[in-house]
Parts: sequence; structure tokens; C-alpha cells
Amino acid sequence: MPKQDDSTSAAMRAAQRTTEETLEKAQGAMENYVSWVQKTMADSPWGSTDFSKKLVEYTTQNVKASFEFVQRLSQAKNFQDVVRLQTEFVEAQFGSFNEQAKNLNETYTKAMAGMMNGMPFHMSR
Repeated sequence: MPKQDDSTSAAMRAAQRTTEETLEKAQGAMENYVSWVQKTMADSPWGSTDFSKKLVEYTTQNVKASFEFVQRLSQAKNFQDVVRLQTEFVEAQFGSFNEQAKNLNETYTKAMAGMMNGMPFHMSR
């Protein structure tokens, strides 16, 4: 019987190493993506506006939350843990997305109002 326990332990260690390597690669990809978003927004016509800054901030928050979720999910002990973690993540993200959308809408509206106030605007009748 000890031979089976050794095989199981070896398989568990190999699975753990694979998980750790995958998480490291995912973290690198996440960092590359966030860097790309930051550069893209900096090079966009919005440049360093509040709207652009918020987009980058929210993108970073959402990617980080997703990565943390995957990390926690990789440590789930059973199906109930998976369901609980998934439910918590979805609830948190819906709340976060709603708040982010509201803030982005307000920021965009203020930016557009500022542009309209700074530009001559004529209406013909």
C-alpha cells in the first residue's frame, strides 16, 4: 500500500508545480496586458484625461481580481469550495462593474460638457 501513497503524493506534487508554473505565466501575461492598456491609453486621443486614467485603473483592478480568483480557485479542496468561490467572485465583479460603469459615465459626461463649454457651439434654426 505505501507504493500507491507515494504515487499519489508524487502526482499531487507534480500537479502543484504545474499549477504554480501556470499561475506565474498567467501573472506575467496579466502584467503585459496591463502595460499594453496603459501604453495604448497614453497614446490615445484621451491621453492623460481622467477618463483614460479611470479606464486603466478599472482594467487593472478587474484583471487583478480575476487573477486572484484563479489563485483561490486553484486552492479549492472540493466542489463546494469551487461553487462558493465562483459565487463570491461573480457577486463582487457585478458590484464592481456597476460602480465602474457609473463612474465612467459621470467622468465621460463631465469631459464632454467641458469640451462643449470650451468650444463655440452654434445652432441654426
